[in-house]
Amino acid sequence: MEPPEYPQPRLTHSVADGVATVVIANPAKRNAMTAGMWRAVPEVLAPLAADPDVHALVLTGEGGTFCAGADIGSLREPGEDPQALAQGAEESLAAFPKPTLAVVRGFCVGGGAQLAAACDLRFAADDARFGVTPAKLGIVYPAASTRRLASLVGPSTAKYLLFSGELIDADRALRTGLVDEVLPEAELGPRAAEFTRILATRSQLTQCAAKEFTAGRTDREAYWRAQAQGSGDTAEGVAAFLERRAPRFTWTPRPRSGEPV
Repeated sequence: MEPPEYPQPRLTHSVADGVATVVIANPAKRNAMTAGMWRAVPEVLAPLAADPDVHALVLTGEGGTFCAGADIGSLREPGEDPQALAQGAEESLAAFPKPTLAVVRGFCVGGGAQLAAACDLRFAADDARFGVTPAKLGIVYPAASTRRLASLVGPSTAKYLLFSGELIDADRALRTGLVDEVLPEAELGPRAAEFTRILATRSQLTQCAAKEFTAGRTDREAYWRAQAQGSGDTAEGVAAFLERRAPRFTWTPRPRSGEPV
C-alpha cells in the first residue's frame, strides 16, 4: 500500500460574517510549522488587519490537531534562524489590531503554543494537550515569549512548562489561565462561531483601545479619548440601549504614521 499523499504545508484563510479564519495545515506532521509557514503568518495577517470587513480573527489547525510545533527538519536549512521566524510570526499575531481567538483541538505544543499564547483568547476541546518544549531542544525561549506566557499563567506555571517541557491537559490549562474555555469537541466549533459573532458586533473602538491598554501601553490615552469623542460609537451605543435595538458601530482602526493600526 502506498503512503497517503498530503497537500503541501500551508496557511489558508477565509472571511465570513466579519470573522477571518486562518487555518494551519500540515497534516502529514500534525500541522507542524515549516519555515515557509512561519514566514507566511505576517503576510496573511497584514491584509486581514487592514480589511474593514474583518472584525475578529480565529486561528485553528486543520483536522484534529492545532499545531505540534515547528517542523524541525525544515528549519535546518542554511541561513534560516528558526527562532527569529517563529518570533516574527508570534509578534505579528500579537500585534493584530482586532480580537483574536485560538481554537485548539489535540496537540498545541512548542511553536503551536507560542502562536496560541499570542492570541487574545483561547478556546480548547477537552482532549487538547499543551506544552512549551524548548528545554527538550536546548533552546533559549525568547524574552518576549516568556513574558507573554508568564502574564497568562503566572511565573510558577510558566517555569513548570518551560523547565520541564511536560504536556498539560485542557483542565489544567483552564485552571492556570492558559485557556479561557474548555468544551467537548462537538461543542467547540459552534461555541467559537457564536462567540466570534458576538465580537464582530461590538465596538472596535473599545476592543482596539483595550488591546493596547492590557498589553501595558500607557502613552496613547489622549489619542483614544480623542477617538472616542469623534467616533460616534458612544452616542450610538447609548441610543441603541435606550431604543432596545442592536447598535451599529462605525469606527474602524486606521493606520497612523509610525503607529500600529
